[in-house]
Order: sequence, then C-alpha cells, then structure tokens
Amino acid sequence: MHKVIIRKSDYKYPSLTQSIFEMMDSLAGDKIQRGSRVVIKPNLLAPASPDKAIVTHPLIVKAVAEYVLDRGAIPQISDSSAVGSFERVLKDSGIKEALSGLAVEYKEFKESSIVDVGEPFKKIEIAADALNADVLINLPKLKTHMQMVLTLGVKNLFGCIVGMKKPEWHFRTGVNREMFAQLLVKIYQAVNPAINIMDGILAMEGQGPGKRGEPRHLGVLLGSSNAAALDITVCRMLGIVPETVLTNKFAVEQGIVTDDISVDGELPRITDFKLPEITPLLFGPQKFHGLLRRHLVQRPECDDSLCKLCGECWKYCPAEAITHSGKKVRFDYDKCIRCYCCIEVCPHGVLSARETLAGKVTRKMLKL
Repeated sequence: MHKVIIRKSDYKYPSLTQSIFEMMDSLAGDKIQRGSRVVIKPNLLAPASPDKAIVTHPLIVKAVAEYVLDRGAIPQISDSSAVGSFERVLKDSGIKEALSGLAVEYKEFKESSIVDVGEPFKKIEIAADALNADVLINLPKLKTHMQMVLTLGVKNLFGCIVGMKKPEWHFRTGVNREMFAQLLVKIYQAVNPAINIMDGILAMEGQGPGKRGEPRHLGVLLGSSNAAALDITVCRMLGIVPETVLTNKFAVEQGIVTDDISVDGELPRITDFKLPEITPLLFGPQKFHGLLRRHLVQRPECDDSLCKLCGECWKYCPAEAITHSGKKVRFDYDKCIRCYCCIEVCPHGVLSARETLAGKVTRKMLKL
C-alpha cells in the first residue's frame, strides 16, 4: 500500500514548517543520516517570482533544507532550468533570499551519467548528482502542462536531464505523448527519489506550465515516498481520471504503483480546475500522423505586437522550427512537432496555441 499525506496549508512559515517536518518524519526521515548528501530538486523552470506559480515556493525549499540540516546532513539545491541561468532563477524565485544564512549548496545539474533503462530508450544521460545523491528529495509544483495535461511529481524529474538534452528528447519523442510519458517514468525509476512533497498551495491552471498559466489557490501540501501515488491522488483531487496523465498509466503498467493508496488527511474535491486546451487528434496508421499533426493539432502562434525577440523560443525549439524575420517570429509547421516547448519557455507569455479550422471541425465531428 502506498501512503499519501495531505495537509491544508499556506505559506505562513511556522505552520508550513510544522507540516513539512511531520511529512518528512513520516515518509523517509530515517533515510537522512548525519553527513549524507541530500539533493533537493524543486521545480525551477524559469526566472519567476513565487506569485506566478511557475516555480516551487521558496519557503517550501527552505523548510526542507532546514529539516536536512537539523539531521546533520548536507543539503544541495539542484535543477537544470529551461530558461535563464541557474543563478538568475534562484534569485528571481526568491530561493536565494529565503535560504540566506543556511549552510546550503547550490549546484546546477551539469554533468551526466549514462543509465541503461532498457527498451525502448536503452541509454539515457541523467544528472550525475541526482543519481549519486545519498537521498533525493523531489519538490514539484502542481501545474497544468499543455503537452502532458499536468506536470506533477514524476514529470518534475525531467529536470534531471541536463541542459539542451531536454529538447533533444522532446524531438526524439515528438508528438507521441505516450512515448514521452514512458521516458519520464524511466527517469523516475532511475533517480528514485526517497521523498516527494508537492506544492499545491498556489497551483497553476489553464495553459501552463509557463507564463500563459494562471495561478490558482488550492491551499494543499501533499507528500509521498512514491511520486506516482502522489500524482494519482492529485488527479483524484481534481476530478481527473488518473490515466489522463499518461505517466500514471505507465507507472501502473510498470508495477511502480497500484490503486491501493492510503490517504492520510482530507482529500479535497476540486471540480472546476481549468485544464489546458489539448486533445491530440492523432489516430490511424503512424505514417499519417505528420499530415494529421500539420492540419489538426493546435499550433503555436506569437503575438508579434508584444514579442521582444528575446530568442528563447527559437533557441530551445527541439525541431528547429522557429526563425525570426524583421520583428516577427516565424513557425515552420511542417517541422513543428507540437511539443509546445516554445510556449513553456517564453519569458513574456506572448506565445499561445491556436486550433486550426480543420481541427475544430474534426473535434465537432468526433464530439471531443
């Protein structure tokens, strides 16, 4: 049986600390020994203040770091951000300020080790610090995700793929969400976090996980030693069939999690949580998927009147489908794999996904 702890919470530090310390004690506090290196992996997607709900709140990171220090262990804050320098993300997120004075090491994931994860991916390069930690603590943010519906505990560990290796994997898996979900589950199995604590106090709904998403106060903190059990519980809380988040489906198939989940605390029922507007219209033989993607699946677009031509979108695009001409961003929709990384990393929120006319007609015909 898998255990998930749920507590009503806010960002008032005394009560937040108490909740987190109790979770840590209950889940795997005994694994944190004096002198052990504990890697803490928050969601540090991009430079953003806590009120934007893009990154894990700094006070949650602080409370976990203090717990680790109290046990005589060595806390290391690590991630591989998609946008901006690691130092800037730490500054803008408020983590550097919140943890000022604590004996914490900040180390960006830069070096990788090769892990044989079996079929269909075989070998994956994963951050060496995550693999070699005595204890890995996963601190995801509860957010929507335009490609994967939600980004939760398992998805947060994609940050253990270093730097531009992430868009390479987006390109390799393409528009195949099932393959990408399998990849995420393989990464989770490889790094195997001992503790997963999810920041659902200020969550993100709508067109997440970047600047297009909308902050939504849920007031919950969730923890588990099993990230997939955590994710399934979040789906149930939001009234979503768990298999809608494909990492849940593959975690069940791989025997990582079962339906036998014990919930410690009150599971709120949230029926009006806004999910991203995605329904991939891919069906039939795979050889036709390129044609279907080109004409039916939502495509990224840019509001040229607001675009600052910062270049983050075309630098990160795994398919190299974005160029710029004059003061306009251009998309090659034949190359575009509809991963929506460009929307995710846009620091100004000027990119969005627009449905094609053919997609709208097909959706109505299929009653999707």
